[in-house]
Amino acid sequence: MSDPARFIRENTALHEPPLIPEIRLHLASEIVPIWQMTEEELEKSGLPPPFWAFAWAGGQALARYILDNPEIVRGRRILDFGSGSGLIAIAAMKAGAASVLAADIDAFAAAAIALNAETNDAAVTATTEDLVGVENRGWDTILVGDMCYEGPLAARIEAWLRGLAGEGTTVLIGDPGRTYLPKSGLEKLVSYAVRTTRELEDTDVRNTSVWRVLPG
Repeated sequence: MSDPARFIRENTALHEPPLIPEIRLHLASEIVPIWQMTEEELEKSGLPPPFWAFAWAGGQALARYILDNPEIVRGRRILDFGSGSGLIAIAAMKAGAASVLAADIDAFAAAAIALNAETNDAAVTATTEDLVGVENRGWDTILVGDMCYEGPLAARIEAWLRGLAGEGTTVLIGDPGRTYLPKSGLEKLVSYAVRTTRELEDTDVRNTSVWRVLPG
């Protein structure tokens, strides 16, 4: 797929996530073909699983928390790790962050972040570099939505984030209680009932929390 931005424009529609009506994103929906594509069809098309095409519950919760509590990010340098659509990054900029780096190893996600940031007039920088394990590059706050879905990856991320928290970095996670969310070392800050769809989740509403990672 030589032009991710064109693919995204042709296979998504602009929607407001249920919990974040202030932000519009290029998302998949029942009316566009990408919604119905199987993993095999995606692979034949050269397209990684389009996690960027959905506003996941954890990302919505964390974005809502930031917009309702802008002092958390105001004037701070932010890393949105595993950014996907860029929802959390855009929310952070709207809440007054000094700068936001949105990191996602998927080139389609990087293209989606750029399109969504432009749509929302938010100055977000995207990168496809795998940042897990790197030293802090000046980030005051790290925001992570819906990254606890796969065991080995979640373990790597947890060790990295806990180390950064130990150095004084604020680390916040948005997650609806997925299998590999750490069982300890988290402080719950708030919970939301996030409307979703049974095509993505096993229920129409996910009780989703925002957590602060405690130093390890």
